[in-house]
Parts: sequence; structure tokens; C-alpha cells
Amino acid sequence: MKKHLQIRLASLLFLFFSLSIYSQNSFIGVVKDAETYKVLPFATIQMGDQIATADVDGTFNVNYEKESNYFEISYIGYQSSTISTIKSKNFYTIYLQPKKDKIAYYPNNLAIDIIKKAIANKKKNNPEEKLSSFEFKTYNKLIVSAHLDSINGKIDSIFSTRKGHTVFSKIDSTNYKFKDVISKHHLFQTEKVSQFQFKKNSLKETILGTQMAGFKHPIYEIIGFNLQSFSIYDTKYELFETKYISPIANNGQLDYNYTLLDSIDIDDRPTYMIHFKNKKESNASGLEGVLYIDQHTFAIAKAIMRIKGVLDINGTQEFTYIPEEQLWFPTNKMFKIVKGNNDDDIKILGGTIQFDGDYDEGFRTRKKQPSDYVYLLSKTNNFDMRYNTDFKIKKSFISIEIKDDALNKSEIFWDSYRREQLNLREQKTYLALDSLSIKKRFESKIRFGRKIINGYVPIPYFDIDLRKLFKYNNYEGFRFGFGGVTNEQFSRKIKIDGYTGYGTKDGNVKYHLGSAVRIGKFSNSWFGGSYTDDLQEIASTLFLIDKIPFKLYDPRPINISTFYHYVNWRSYLETAIIPKTESIWELAYTQVEPKFDYVYNLNNNLYTLYHLTTAKVSLQWNPFSNYMQTPTGKIEIEKRFPKFTFQYTQALPKLFQNDFEFSKFDFKTEYEKKYLNGQKTNLLLQAGYALGDLPITHLYNSSPNNITKETILKRITFAGKNSFETMFINEFFSSEFLFFQFKHSFNRLKLFPKVKPSFVLVSRMAWGNLNKPEQHVGLDYKTLDEGFFESGLELNQIFNGLGLSAFYRYGPNQLPKLEDNIAVKLSFVFNLGF
Repeated sequence: MKKHLQIRLASLLFLFFSLSIYSQNSFIGVVKDAETYKVLPFATIQMGDQIATADVDGTFNVNYEKESNYFEISYIGYQSSTISTIKSKNFYTIYLQPKKDKIAYYPNNLAIDIIKKAIANKKKNNPEEKLSSFEFKTYNKLIVSAHLDSINGKIDSIFSTRKGHTVFSKIDSTNYKFKDVISKHHLFQTEKVSQFQFKKNSLKETILGTQMAGFKHPIYEIIGFNLQSFSIYDTKYELFETKYISPIANNGQLDYNYTLLDSIDIDDRPTYMIHFKNKKESNASGLEGVLYIDQHTFAIAKAIMRIKGVLDINGTQEFTYIPEEQLWFPTNKMFKIVKGNNDDDIKILGGTIQFDGDYDEGFRTRKKQPSDYVYLLSKTNNFDMRYNTDFKIKKSFISIEIKDDALNKSEIFWDSYRREQLNLREQKTYLALDSLSIKKRFESKIRFGRKIINGYVPIPYFDIDLRKLFKYNNYEGFRFGFGGVTNEQFSRKIKIDGYTGYGTKDGNVKYHLGSAVRIGKFSNSWFGGSYTDDLQEIASTLFLIDKIPFKLYDPRPINISTFYHYVNWRSYLETAIIPKTESIWELAYTQVEPKFDYVYNLNNNLYTLYHLTTAKVSLQWNPFSNYMQTPTGKIEIEKRFPKFTFQYTQALPKLFQNDFEFSKFDFKTEYEKKYLNGQKTNLLLQAGYALGDLPITHLYNSSPNNITKETILKRITFAGKNSFETMFINEFFSSEFLFFQFKHSFNRLKLFPKVKPSFVLVSRMAWGNLNKPEQHVGLDYKTLDEGFFESGLELNQIFNGLGLSAFYRYGPNQLPKLEDNIAVKLSFVFNLGF
């Protein structure tokens, strides 16, 4: 039987997961109907000044500061109950007697009327609408831990069946070791103190101090991760990377049912307690919760948001009434995640964390693992609120800024901001994880992992580029080489990069050398130059600003034999000075020689060797992403879609022997939608337009990936990422084109314990046209005037990363023979785990 908690550190993060935490002053319980024994969701529990709300499954957890001899339970349509506390008891099962008139106690239309008034008054109750500005400070503590009483700390004996007999196999001490660790300290812990400022629809967080157990230099992506929305009044409310229609959105009544549960006082003001739930009963993972609405202003005084599915997520926001502003202002937030009712592998944070299911060889009942008891809990307290004051937000397009001295704060600083002092277990967490991190070299391993995932192996002063070590294509054959770039150990202000390669088939050496100097730290601006002598696939579209993802192998060039040789001198400016953009501005001179049978005929002048002098700007704009400024640079902490990429190339006819006059316009937009159930939808739209006189080497080929062979089996090769698998190499060329791709990835289907393929539906289409086709001599090709269409199914990671896919070509460019329209391809997914 497989027994382990697998935590994969993909590019950057280091995290774990969770249930609930119990302090010395707390108790738990469940509320039920005394007649039907059904649970009563969102009942109100009050102990002195402390008010808690039961969960959707009737369970509750009360943490209190002042001890009381009793607590009260109330629920709409039921008789309230007063329960005496017992010091030795920490779990209570409460049975409430229903009132005879409970059905008619509050009519449903009353709840709807209250919600309508809350929607109508959003503008005057929303701090971002009513106030011209505000600022406040926050203290946040995030822990990853587990409740000791939930873990069976026994050492198990594992038996297996051999030849009909049950024999001892091994000792399993997983739970024992896990409980021993948890009893001493938490699994993870981090704190931060921030200042929030809002003005003119811009909200910025400035982190004044932060510390992370086990890390001298914290993982910034964890610090900046947004667990829940700041504003309850947004049209869509976000919980853990997923946006839901808000229950008080203008059209919220189309999605939710509302029930008036009770009426309670908050800050000595009466509030309605409204339960909301998605109308679609089948939508088990939809948003559900309770809104506490002020009976006079119809503002939100408290909100409880819940998602119950493969992950159980709770988000609570508390507000304080400000009499002088006649406004409820957010003061406290709590966010908790627990693994839900699910036996499958669960990936979160973009695949950073994975919990493996645990089945025996007979594919029977799953046994709980330590990961089932682990929880993430984040608590945030706001203070020092100021309203309608005059201030200026510096660098407002940055969502989060970490001050240079935020990583080196003393205990005096932390003691002045903590709401309560760290308990002994929390103090030991810092000591234990700091010691463990040094012993296990966590930070060095994370640095190494970041480099590897981006395709580099770090050595002192230099990062080796794994992409340059080995390649294969039909022209060069096997290409062996070496290359890389200097790293931060060499210098943070100067970088030198280079590579060399040798093709066993063409027998030529290729090489590149470049250098750059940083001229702006905040904007990450670099000015540099380079010289390159290499090969390039004809009619391929390259955006300068694109970051080439690392692949263990790049399958598409295996099928390509038409390249051009180029010698290139370039100078460039790379910068992110424009808000939410990255751009490269380039001036280049290139000598081009096609390495295939081709002549470019321009006004009866025949070119087999030509020169291009060009100015180019390549810009990526991510308007919906959020950025963090750290002491080491700017990073994109929330990658949101759509993203837009623009590229403009202009020939400079009177500079450096340029042979042709032309302009090129390229555009690309990407959209990605991730669902909490693990499915994902990707959309890609790309277009290009070449104006003027330009050889076929620099036009568009629409990324074909099929080879000319007689049978389907002979055409089996590796699939590309965004290429046409049924389009033959050099079959179509365009001077203007439009490409669209749709992909939807389903959850992995468990066929056998080790065979779990992921299903992906794919559909691609393209249209194009070629101006002045008579100028291009030597190649037989077609144009995309009538469009090109293909659809298929990918079965990725069937076994050990290997997959299989099949595509079908249809539409106006469908071929006469059925088998010529079918392409079968292999795929391989290589996961790096640390």
C-alpha cells in the first residue's frame, strides 16, 4: 500500500495543508434538529461577547478569551438553548427543538427584499465608493499545522497476500512520526505587517516587515498570494484563485437562493442573518455562506463564504461600524483550507502542492493519510484606520511592495504589532524550521529548483543553459553544444551570455555572444548587444518578449529540414518601465542565406543572399495581473488573463545595406481558466500581417508539424504544443494570417493504479493569404484563403509521462484520402519534483 504525503515544489512555492486549530480556550460541537437529527447549518453560538457561526455541516468551533459558565445556541424557527460548560468537555452535540410555526417564521420574500436593499445601497456602503481615500495597517499570521487529537499515532503492521497466505510485509510509522513532529511545532509559519492605502480606485499594500520560518529570504510568492477578496462589494468574490458571482452582485438573485436565519446584534447594531446558496443543487462546489446585513443601512457587517468540494474552504470577513463615517469598515479576516471529501490526487496553487490518494492493490477503500489532517489557517487584523486623508500612493501600479528593510525586523518590532504574543509551539516553529532549513539546505534547493524549471543548472557565477546541450532536426542532425549566462553571484548589474553548437549532419559550428548592463533596478531595465551566427526555421513567428519555456526535449524541429542561415548584430533595451508590461526595443542588422532551393524575385532582381536592417519593438501587456516589487526585483504574483503580446517590425531602407522595404505587425492573446475541480480551458488567438516586400523566410508558416509519408504509422512523431498536427511541413505560407486554438483539459482518469491519463480536447483553425506569390520561386505551397481546420484528442501522461494523441483534418483543405487527414502523435510530459 502506498502511504505518503507528496509535496511538489514546482517553480517557487513551499506550502502544506489543513483542518482547524484548537487553542486552550476553545471547544467544538455540532447543532442538530431534535426530531429529525439533521444538522442545522449556520446556527448562531454566543458565549459572552464572542459570537460564532456553525458551518454548512452544522459543526462549530468557539475560541474565547473570557471564560463563561454557559453559551447560547439559536436558529431561525427553533427554540434557543442555553448550554452549561464543563471544563473537562470540549465537544458538544446540541439538539434544538423546532417551533411549531417555524415554516412561517420568516417568509422567503423577506430575505429577498433585504438582499435587494443591500444591492441598492452598495455604493454608499462600499468604502471604496463612499470614501475618497483610506489607509490602515494589518498584522497577518499564516500557519500550516494539524490537530493532534485527529491523528492516529499508532505504528501499523502492514500485511500482504502471497500464494494465498497473509504474511508480514513492513512496519508503517508514517502517522506516528507525523504526530510526533506536529506535537512540537507547526509545519509552516509566516508573519507580516503591512500598510494598505486606497485612493482613486487604486489599492496598494506596502509590506513593512515579514518573516518566514525556515527562510532567511522569504518566498515572495507566498507572501503575495491573495487568499480572498479585499472587498465584499465586488461583482465577483474570489476565494483561492477562483472567482464566484457575489451574492450581492446586481444579478446575484439569478444564481442564489436566500433565507433569513436570524437577527443578532453586532457592535450594538441589529443585523439580519441571511443564508445564501447556489440555486443549482448539482453545483456542490458553489459558493455558500451567511451575510450579516445592518437593519438600518443594509451594509454588510460580517460575511462567511464557504466552498465545499475537493477542497473545503472557509473565508470570514468581519467589519466594525464607524459612527462618524456611518460606515462598516473591514477589520478582521480569517481563511481556512481543509482537504475535502475526495479520494483523488489534489493539486493546488497551479500544481505546486499535490496530495496523493492512497489505495491498496485491490483498488478498494482509501485510508486517511497525514495530509487529510493538515490545515492552512490565515488570520488578518486591521488597525490604525484613517479615512479621507490626503496622501499620495507611490508606484500605484504595483499591487504589493516589500520595503528593503522588511526582512530584518527585530523582536521589538514584532512585539509591537502582534495582537497576542507567540505561544510556545509557535516560538518553537521558528527555531525548529530555521535549524531544519540550514541542515537540509532548503533555500539552496529552492534556488536550484527555480533555475532548473527555467532550464538552467546553476554553478558558481554561471547558469548552464540546458536547451543548448542537445537538439535534433533534419538539417543539422544531432546538434551538440554548450551555453549559458552569468548569474547573480557574478553580478546583479552586468550579465554575459553565450553559446556554441555543432551539427553532425551539416558539419557547421554556430555561436552567440552577448552582454548587457542594468540601467534601472525598479524597472528591471537592461541595455545590451549581441552577435549571433546560427540557423532558424523558415517563416516561423518569434516574439522577442516571449520567455522560452524549458522542455526536456523540443519535438517539433525533429520534422523540419528547411532553415535559413543568418548572421545577426543587434543592440537592445529590455525594460518593464511601462506599468504591467515587459518590452524589448531592438535595432538589428541581419545577413540571411536560405539553406534550401529558393530564390526571391523582386522586380527581376534575384536574391539568394540578402541583408535586413530592422527596428523592432516587442511588448507583452498583462493588464489584469498583479505585481510585487521585492528587494531583488519585480515579479508577477497573480498571473491573470487575458494577456496580450504585440510586436512591430520596421525595415530601415537607408541603413546598413538593407535590401527590402517592409513592415510586420504581430499580435497574440492568451486566456486561461482554471477550475477548482482541476479542469482547465485555454484559448489562443494569434495574427500576423506583413506589408511590403519580404522573402518567404520571414513570412508565416502557421506552425505545421506533419511529415510527408505514405501511411499513418510512418507519420507518427512527437506532438507540438500549439502546432497543426495534420498540416504538412511547408504546405502553406501566408503574408497575413489568423490562428485560433481551443483546449480543454479534464481531470486525470484513473484506469489502473499507475495508469491515469489526462484527457484534452483540442480544436485549431487558421485563415491566411499570400500577397505577390510570384516573387517566391523554388517551393511548392498553398495558401490559407479558405481556412484550415483540425480537431483531436490528447491522452497525456498515460504511463510515466508518455502520452498519445490523434487529430483529424477537415474543411475546405481536407485531403481526398481519409488516412491522409489523420495524424497520430506521441507526447511526453516531464515533471520536476523537489
